[in-house]
Amino acid sequence: MAITIYGIKNCDTMKKARAWLDSHGVAYSFHDYKAEGIDKARLQRWAKEIGWETLLNRAGTTFRKLDDAAKEGLNESKAIALMLEQPSMIKRPVLDLGGKLVVGFKPEIYAKDVK
Repeated sequence: MAITIYGIKNCDTMKKARAWLDSHGVAYSFHDYKAEGIDKARLQRWAKEIGWETLLNRAGTTFRKLDDAAKEGLNESKAIALMLEQPSMIKRPVLDLGGKLVVGFKPEIYAKDVK
């Protein structure tokens, strides 16, 4: 099973998640969507699987700095467009376990889901 972790290199939560994977001997590839981008089809697939509300990082400064018009009437289509435009609005990390997605980092969830 190929494991891919998606996120941004300098994010503190990403560093913790990658350190956890490394310390547990988990092989993975890292996709920095700020440097490498992210495609619309992948975001749509993730939104379908886990919900766009889970995927959109509303707590981050990038989202909070948006004007009210951009935040108004938020739906899946608008959220995906925002995340494509500014990938830092995607919650981090997104861990693709090849059949299951885990969003965010909690050591106890990684211990349960990452084999």
